[in-house]
Amino acid sequence: MARYLEDNVGGITGGYAFNDGVKVKVPYSFMGSIYDEDEEQALLHVLRQDSLTAGPQVASFQKEFAGYLGVKHAFATTSCTTAMHVATQAFGIKEGDEVIITPNTFIATTLVILKEGGIPIYADIDPKTYNIDPAEVAKKVTPKTKAIYVVHYAGQMCQMDPIMEVARKYGLQVLEDCAHGHGSQYKGRNAGTIGDAGAFSFHSLKNMTMGEGGMITTNRDDLVPRIELLRNMNIKSWENQKYYWLPSHFDVVDVDGKWGVNYRMNEFQAALGRAQLRKLPDLVARRREIGRYITEGIRDIKGITPPYEDPDCFHSYHLYTLCVEPEVLGASRDEFLRCLYYEEGVQGILHYQPNYDFTGVKKYLEQRGYGGQFCPVADKFFYRRQMNLPIHPRLTKEDCDNIITGIRNAAEKVRDSGK
Repeated sequence: MARYLEDNVGGITGGYAFNDGVKVKVPYSFMGSIYDEDEEQALLHVLRQDSLTAGPQVASFQKEFAGYLGVKHAFATTSCTTAMHVATQAFGIKEGDEVIITPNTFIATTLVILKEGGIPIYADIDPKTYNIDPAEVAKKVTPKTKAIYVVHYAGQMCQMDPIMEVARKYGLQVLEDCAHGHGSQYKGRNAGTIGDAGAFSFHSLKNMTMGEGGMITTNRDDLVPRIELLRNMNIKSWENQKYYWLPSHFDVVDVDGKWGVNYRMNEFQAALGRAQLRKLPDLVARRREIGRYITEGIRDIKGITPPYEDPDCFHSYHLYTLCVEPEVLGASRDEFLRCLYYEEGVQGILHYQPNYDFTGVKKYLEQRGYGGQFCPVADKFFYRRQMNLPIHPRLTKEDCDNIITGIRNAAEKVRDSGK
């Protein structure tokens, strides 16, 4: 049985390197960006500072990130998960509140709802874009619904206009999970600028990375004091404080009964983020070039579906999602993936199991009378169709050609094997 390399302490969140003896031509890399002298100099600069957390680098990164997106406010956090948790608390999500969400997402998007006692209500996905389907969202609204959480899957934004129409009609708040959305646009508007709040990830896999880290974005001034408190242990200055030490250095207040913790970003992460932000347009351009090159090389293979680019969107190709159509190929996705990896040396991975199928989530929903949730399009997508190819800006032409050749060879080898 394949085992993770001993130094991969994060398991599947840290990489897909196995001790299985396979000679891999194109591995699935967990470094989604490019580092050079810019990042080295940024870190050296921080070493000469007096402050190593929540200092001038963080302040500058927040301002520059907001300016890049064209959003009023940006707040740095430790991860996208913590960014979404703060936003969920700031929204006032409480026990029993329903939040409509896509099942096609990393578990973090669901967990932040569970942590506040909310109920995730899963709406099915569009079979072409793999994003949450606005028509399905509208069907799920009830008097208990308080918010809609969307994920811009793979770097292609959701159809935000109809989603915002539903939100306005029923008075719902909208969170954009932009973990895949660096550089993505919908009708010329950047990810994280359309909903009530956005949450970005700077995990190692992302289009721009500091290893870990996150950012909350919003145009709502009323959310600002709530976010500032909840990401920093509910700390604020005393009213009419004349001297910084009287009556003490700070006060602690609740936010409508909500309590935050330490979700602050450190100066090293922020310095790296500033360097990465300057490179982001070039990094995204390279990803788009690679994605389209692979698509052109496999477009004519029967039973293999490359990514669809919505004409309303600017796709940043965080992921390259390839779909196998078993009925056309004559073989299952798993047969194809097995051949691609073991015989062609191209490592594909799967994203994301429908969240309602996880043991803990299923238990949580059943205990609250919300068990049995099922989204047929999302289920077929994960269990029968999809896989993700290696994609990052360091891929060479040789790597891309090996991916294309591997897909062609694997498709021919397994074709009609299921008949």
